[in-house]
Amino acid sequence: MKIGPAAIKVIKHHEGVKYRPYLCPAHLWTVGVGHLLYPQQTKLPMLRTPENAAMILRKEFSLLPEDNRVWSAAEVDDLLSQDLMRFERGVARLCPNSLSNQGRFESLVSFAFNVGLGNLQRSGLRMKNNRGDFEGAAEEFMKWTKGGGRVLPGLLKRRRDEQALYLSCPS
Repeated sequence: MKIGPAAIKVIKHHEGVKYRPYLCPAHLWTVGVGHLLYPQQTKLPMLRTPENAAMILRKEFSLLPEDNRVWSAAEVDDLLSQDLMRFERGVARLCPNSLSNQGRFESLVSFAFNVGLGNLQRSGLRMKNNRGDFEGAAEEFMKWTKGGGRVLPGLLKRRRDEQALYLSCPS
């Protein structure tokens, strides 16, 4: 199963679309719709400690010259399409009963795209969805609205949109 254009529009809206590479808050080079340019950068420390004093930090990682440019809309859409395939496969594996409902599937892909497949795997959202408790699962979206210990308005809006999408298609 694949997500449709309306769900892609929601993801782009909430993630934002950047045509020039930037350092995200986690000090990772990113472009497009949250596409990580250099996965190896995640293995680098964010801060210096006595143990890693000689290591390069994430924010010191250099952007490659060929990536330091304005990316086209087609390139950004292609990156997003590739990234979404991974999340579509992950949701299909972790939440197999979502494959019978487009709205549920798309909302879970959006959620996983934002929080990661590992967090989806450990979530009450997944457990309730897989037990067939769809109303209970829909309520679980609202437990994922915090960043830095406080409710973030952008996450609150995103979770409401995901929740509405989850409940949009009758079984």
